[in-house]
Amino acid sequence: MSDLPDVFDPRRYAAGPPHDDYRELRDRHPVAWQEEYEVLGWPAGPGFWAVTRHADVVRVLKDPGAYSSALGATQIRDPDPDDLPFIRRMMLNQDPAGAGGGGQDHGRLRRLVSRAFTPRRTDRFAQAVRTRARTLLGAARDGAEGGVLDLVTEVTDDYALLNLADLLGVPRSDRGLLLEWTERVIGYQDPDEPPVLGPDGRPVNPRSPAMLREMFAYAHDLAAHKRREPADDVMTALAHGGLGDPELEMFFFLLTVAGNDTVRSAAPGGFLALAEDPDAQRLLRTGGAGVESAVEELLRWHPPVLTFRRTAVRDTELAGQRIRAGDKVVVCHASANHDERVFSRPHRLDLARTPNPHVSFGDGPHVCLGAHFARLQLRVLHEEALRLLGPYALAGPPRRLVSNFVNGIKSLPLELSGPRGPRG
Repeated sequence: MSDLPDVFDPRRYAAGPPHDDYRELRDRHPVAWQEEYEVLGWPAGPGFWAVTRHADVVRVLKDPGAYSSALGATQIRDPDPDDLPFIRRMMLNQDPAGAGGGGQDHGRLRRLVSRAFTPRRTDRFAQAVRTRARTLLGAARDGAEGGVLDLVTEVTDDYALLNLADLLGVPRSDRGLLLEWTERVIGYQDPDEPPVLGPDGRPVNPRSPAMLREMFAYAHDLAAHKRREPADDVMTALAHGGLGDPELEMFFFLLTVAGNDTVRSAAPGGFLALAEDPDAQRLLRTGGAGVESAVEELLRWHPPVLTFRRTAVRDTELAGQRIRAGDKVVVCHASANHDERVFSRPHRLDLARTPNPHVSFGDGPHVCLGAHFARLQLRVLHEEALRLLGPYALAGPPRRLVSNFVNGIKSLPLELSGPRGPRG
């Protein structure tokens, strides 16, 4: 076993990202070999290189010719080889033309979805997003027993899910399905989310074709409905966008899971940071920092995704470390966002920080297409919280998702104090 810190074990992240270990890796071994041992019922793997410095993370994300998303997909754990062709239908697991795994139509698919996911379309939902934030925050505040509310269960889970459902054009009666599918895929490492077991008694990968069949059938039904009754939503744009059936299926999967969980993870993370730092919270309340810059700093502080994996296309070198073709290379977003080489006093929450080149939405050809809508939702939620809630502090420890992939929070008890805003 290596004497370097272990940043693989999903159980470690139940206490938050291991920032002390990240810092040690950045300083001593910025591209560090990690053992991939059996844990939580999931089998061992071959191991991977953990990339922890900001410059190296950006280099990996921007160089699909050397670090492929297609060769082994983008999760640390290797997919079943029989599932890999299926997983590569998703744009996230493809490379641009002429790069990496090759043979993928990443550019065409990204252009199609970019047209469906324009800032103009997402901005049309701004008032509905604000009304929803106002309604959820007001109800949680008014129902808080003893001034304590759980921001996750009472506000942010529904907020992220219902905003995404509006954008996609999912009928109200079907919105619970989106949450069920998201929790199944995102929470697969968490002991509170019992995995589905296969005939051999081992967990089944939630991204396998068998586990996604129900979601895909729904995507086809919804697309058929949007062709008959078009509306100004993303599924209508995709249904009329010339996608093949497999492409439509995988886009619906990507948007449902990633589109929901980005805000579902980032929103409570931002409130947790402010609850733990009353001086920063006071600065935001008094206008000493703008909400837009505060959102960027809160994203830096609590990125919704902890890691993404690439696979080395050829023998190469990164930060002085030789990497062999076929090796797994895993970028650590939370570490890059705290790199002292880029961010002055990175462990200080600075809501007016500028510039703020965090990588919470990735970089390069796979930079998050939904970043504009995510930022809109986070900005509106904080604006309405300032209007409706008094100062808040932690009423108990947060409960975090057990995952080395998603920086999720399952419960965030907040205690409200001081004068509250008007009733919603």
